[in-house]
Amino acid sequence: MINYDVLIVGGGAAGFFAAINCAENNPKLKVAILEKGKEGLQKVKISGGGRCNVTHAEFIPQDLVLNYPRGEKELLGPFHQFMTGDTIEWFENRGVELKIEDDGRMFPVSNSSKTIIDCFLNEAKKHQVEILYSQTVKQIKKENELWEVVTQTQRYSAKKLLIATGSSPKMWKLLEDLSHSIIQPVPSLFTFDIKDKRIANIPGVVALDVEVKVVGTVLASEGPLLITHVGMSAPAILKLSAFGAIELAKRDYKFQIEINFIKKSFDNCLDVIKNVKHDIAKKTVFNYAQFNLPKRLWQQLVLASNMTDQTRWADVNKNQIETLCNQLTKAIFDVAGKSTFKEEFVTAGGIDLKEINFKTFESKRHKNLYFSGEILNIDAVTGGFNFQNAWTGAYIAAQSISK
Repeated sequence: MINYDVLIVGGGAAGFFAAINCAENNPKLKVAILEKGKEGLQKVKISGGGRCNVTHAEFIPQDLVLNYPRGEKELLGPFHQFMTGDTIEWFENRGVELKIEDDGRMFPVSNSSKTIIDCFLNEAKKHQVEILYSQTVKQIKKENELWEVVTQTQRYSAKKLLIATGSSPKMWKLLEDLSHSIIQPVPSLFTFDIKDKRIANIPGVVALDVEVKVVGTVLASEGPLLITHVGMSAPAILKLSAFGAIELAKRDYKFQIEINFIKKSFDNCLDVIKNVKHDIAKKTVFNYAQFNLPKRLWQQLVLASNMTDQTRWADVNKNQIETLCNQLTKAIFDVAGKSTFKEEFVTAGGIDLKEINFKTFESKRHKNLYFSGEILNIDAVTGGFNFQNAWTGAYIAAQSISK
């Protein structure tokens, strides 16, 4: 049996952040991380296309929580203790400068996740955190006020235990055995599979600001939309997938969406199109895109409105104009399935939030058992918010653990 003061299961973002802060707050503590892989921080490594989307430039807790389909209410208090500004300061104090991009996402100035990984590994070493790799946890039990953790090769004990294994079905099962309730996981960030001739030949086209609704529900979002080889992606779709995770799973990922490509009403669109018809009557509709839409998308919507690539504005009839305005403001697409969004594979589901004390991120079921990150039933839209949940939970847990 190897004894520690603090054991952290999971060598990802939350695990490292918690371990470093524990050891820094109280240098007397003997702290270790148990990581099942040969190396840790895998999500950090690949996030944001290998650049690591550390957080998001949203500095008001009440606004920040709106990006969490699950966890919105629970994270408000924690964000008042540690949030975006604190994250930026934490990294800057350790030599890692962050920058804000136009869409609010924040990355290391180096544009490389290696900067974040090196920072964590150096800080862990500096504060004598032991990192034990290739340790798969098989059993967790409490013996006489101590937590005992059994892996495939070793037995460990600690006074305090923090679980930060992310979305791990095996770990959820171990926690169920400790009387914690698990909300069953469903995918949260995914793209939509759509076969439709309007978008079949234009992958790579981006409509900068659209509104998307799931037909027959209250689910709606807005933002950029990307046409892909298999359907649609980008924030407008990913937000919808996160907030609709449970509803869309129930529908087996087969549903209809309605898209307003121009964020104008049908009547408003009609007025604009009628004016255009008058002003450039001799030009072809196909070649004169309106509403700042990408030309290739405009052309597909024109063809879907019973026109050809030769139809002139002067020859467009009332029926064609109305069909075009329908395509622009309320186009219906059939979604036939989902694809994983490669950069952030996130699930809705995890430990029931009612069983967590969010002042400390300690279990209400067991003293000296803590959680942070995606092991909890918390998830966010894309853009650095899932990492911010990891930093906040890990930091607050570390404050409590290191007392």
